[in-house]
Amino acid sequence: MLSRTAESLFWMARYLERAEATARLVEMGRRMAMLPGAYGQEEWSSVVAAAGAGAAFGPGARVGEAEVCRSLILDEDNPSSIRACFDRARNNARAVRTALTAEMWEGLNDGWRWLGGVEAATIQRDLPATLDRIRSLSALFRGAAQTTMLRGERYDFLSAGAFLERADMTLRLLDVKYFVLLPETGLVLDNRDRYRWISLLHATSAVRAYHYLYRGDFSPSKIAHFMILNRDFPCSLAFCYSGLRAALNRLADRYGARHDCHATVEKAVRQLQDREMDDIFDEGLHEFLLETLRLNAQVSGELSRAYHF
Repeated sequence: MLSRTAESLFWMARYLERAEATARLVEMGRRMAMLPGAYGQEEWSSVVAAAGAGAAFGPGARVGEAEVCRSLILDEDNPSSIRACFDRARNNARAVRTALTAEMWEGLNDGWRWLGGVEAATIQRDLPATLDRIRSLSALFRGAAQTTMLRGERYDFLSAGAFLERADMTLRLLDVKYFVLLPETGLVLDNRDRYRWISLLHATSAVRAYHYLYRGDFSPSKIAHFMILNRDFPCSLAFCYSGLRAALNRLADRYGARHDCHATVEKAVRQLQDREMDDIFDEGLHEFLLETLRLNAQVSGELSRAYHF
């Protein structure tokens, strides 16, 4: 397969996952800002910081719901905004149109057309419905890929991009928690802090799944374990890296060669299997999140070099 086809599939999946991740970040910021006693500026600033969009706001600038929605949803000059992500995903899809099924293309194209016509006033008036629609668009594309795409190398590059970006999403969602809940205490929380932790589950549509496994124990260590180390939750770091390993292993089998990215991901999967949540908290959750975000960037670079894109 041509390297430019692999690149387009890989980044198309990443941009769509990033759009969904940004929608989830905004949703979590909205929930936290609505809590009794919450400081809206602080809550929304944490979303901006976790999204890596701080440069869009100058020193002392107001950071509220309207400003964040304009920057993270509609601003075409912000490369991580949802509109910019859909533009880039569609551009990549057009470059490999014949590699996609009709359902995949139609789902992505229809979402791009809708998002291009939505206005800031509409988003502010009905933010929850807008965020739900964005998440649904990403889910529609993912469902079409799962049910209609041949399981060849095209699917593997698409999967690798999706798993890598979803791992990034989980880390950034947890980082929002870090910025708002400084400093780490002995994990003794008031009700507002507890709801902030639970908002992580709402942001990943995981409240029911979490309750099934942990039976209402909404302690920070359990929620963090669920999002980092649980191997059955599709958005957990451990699940994403296991899926990434599987996709890379299939590529290695197809092409008869293994590269640095294979060794890095294999090592990361083993380390996640051996980690305990208490150790991560003791070492520092924020430090762990930053270290793993750097690891994600390393894997992306190694994968690109291995397959020449």
